[in-house]
Amino acid sequence: MKDEAAFAPAAARRSGWSPFSRDHRNVAISYLLLSLVAVAVGTLLSVVMRLHLAWPDVKLPFWGVIKPEDYLALVTMHGTMMIFFVLTTAPQNGFGNLVLPAQVGAREMAFPAINLASFWTTFAAFTVLISAFFVRGGAPISGWTSYPPFSAIASTGPGQGLGMDLWLASIALFCIGSSMAAVNMLTTVVRRRCAGMTMGRMPLTVWAWFVSALSTLLAFSVLFAALVMLFCDRHCGTSFFVPASEIVNGQLLARRGDGSPLLWLHLFWFFGHPEVYIAILPGMGLASMLVMNFTRRRLPSYRGMIATTILIGLLGFMVWGHHMFVSGMNPYASTAFALTTMAIALPSSATVLAWLGTLARGGLQRNGGHIPAAMLFTLGFISFFVSGGLTGPVLAQPNLDAYLHNTFFVVAHFHLIMGMAAVFGLFAATHYWFPFFNGRLMNERLGRWHFWLTLVSAYLAFFPMHFAGMAGEPRHFSQLTGSLGTFAHLIPLHRWISAWVFVLAAAQMLFLTNVFHSLKQGSPAGSNPWAATTLEWLPPALGEIPAVHCSPDEYGVRHAGRDFKGQWEPPPEQE
Repeated sequence: MKDEAAFAPAAARRSGWSPFSRDHRNVAISYLLLSLVAVAVGTLLSVVMRLHLAWPDVKLPFWGVIKPEDYLALVTMHGTMMIFFVLTTAPQNGFGNLVLPAQVGAREMAFPAINLASFWTTFAAFTVLISAFFVRGGAPISGWTSYPPFSAIASTGPGQGLGMDLWLASIALFCIGSSMAAVNMLTTVVRRRCAGMTMGRMPLTVWAWFVSALSTLLAFSVLFAALVMLFCDRHCGTSFFVPASEIVNGQLLARRGDGSPLLWLHLFWFFGHPEVYIAILPGMGLASMLVMNFTRRRLPSYRGMIATTILIGLLGFMVWGHHMFVSGMNPYASTAFALTTMAIALPSSATVLAWLGTLARGGLQRNGGHIPAAMLFTLGFISFFVSGGLTGPVLAQPNLDAYLHNTFFVVAHFHLIMGMAAVFGLFAATHYWFPFFNGRLMNERLGRWHFWLTLVSAYLAFFPMHFAGMAGEPRHFSQLTGSLGTFAHLIPLHRWISAWVFVLAAAQMLFLTNVFHSLKQGSPAGSNPWAATTLEWLPPALGEIPAVHCSPDEYGVRHAGRDFKGQWEPPPEQE
């Protein structure tokens, strides 16, 4: 019997995985495994949080009743792990390392040693963050945004001592690792493209990674500076963010400077909003490519899609102030940020209309009568991107945000647009590019079950949070009964949400089962199982990477008896 690996995509043929190998595919697997551990821990923390909100008096094994500071620590660590080590790491550094070099016709990333170093720096960041659970005082309780002066003064609460310092060190290391990876990716795209691979012929996935890498370099540099300033406020006697005096629980905690906590908000959200697009742009690029692939039709304007990607990345740096409408900023500034926030909806809407128009013009390709799981998750990505994005303009109105700010309405918006949309993009990428791991396909039946359970449970868990937010429930209340008591009537709603969060978490066991089962027993993929046009599916028989002769949107064209033309195929006059 012939070796199945010989029929695998050329990019999949490699030696066994090693976490110390400089090969970009090995580095990609290392990043993805790290993200898998982070999402497992982050999901477990969310399950404990939901248990507490729905049944606040329940006693957990080895823990007992969750105290308010314990809940705030769970919120902080859950948000930090999911945003940095899952939604940033997996789509950008994980799948970017796995696929980007092959898509631009490069043999390797531009700086293999720096590529490996960036992973180990990120791994060190995750290890430092986890260690905060085990130090005296426990993990920090100031949220993933770490607003000062709460985060600047160690005596403000449990976990704000060594635990807070470890959080700062972890995110600083993450900034360094991510910046190294971004420089590597930018250099690879600019300098390592093969012959004929002009910027206008790059796949939309490459454009998404390119714009995200630019955003990473700019945004994480600002965050790193803010982290250093906050550390100096805590230990060096400076007062960048600490005001002249700060009183907590009737006790004077600081009288040493004239800093402003608002400076942290400006610096943090100048990073924070581009971070949303760092997480979501790779999924948007993949959705564009998969919509073309599975409808066998071109998007209305390929260059227009490139332009919308660049505009989204650019405008992402102009909207940070909409997180600060209730901070007392000048009303004219609020109006300006409201306008830029609505402006960024224009390229996003144009992208969605291009997807929907392409889907409407052509039926989806089916495999055995079923839509492939990769495309199902792409449709799920579009669904969450639209449903979560519709509440963005609502929060962009200063008068509405004054009521909804820091309520569960924001939690619902954030989890739909950044959480579930980005995660569905990761699921689509895993199904589509799974042959790169060992030349096999994932199980389609398990993929469909996983898709429907995840889609339904995610909507039933996160959409009702809008109602809790409209009822005015703050997002960081650890308990809705007791001395507060104001929101006790929302406990049945939270029990509904919690029940579906448990289903959502359990549904991911189907995904893990599918991954590990398919690694051993998946069907052989062949060299181009999706009949795709991009270079990562270059037929192994061609050996060396040829020159690129066309853009990657050549679907619905008759060529060599097929309905697509690969970028590696010369025009008819040269054949």
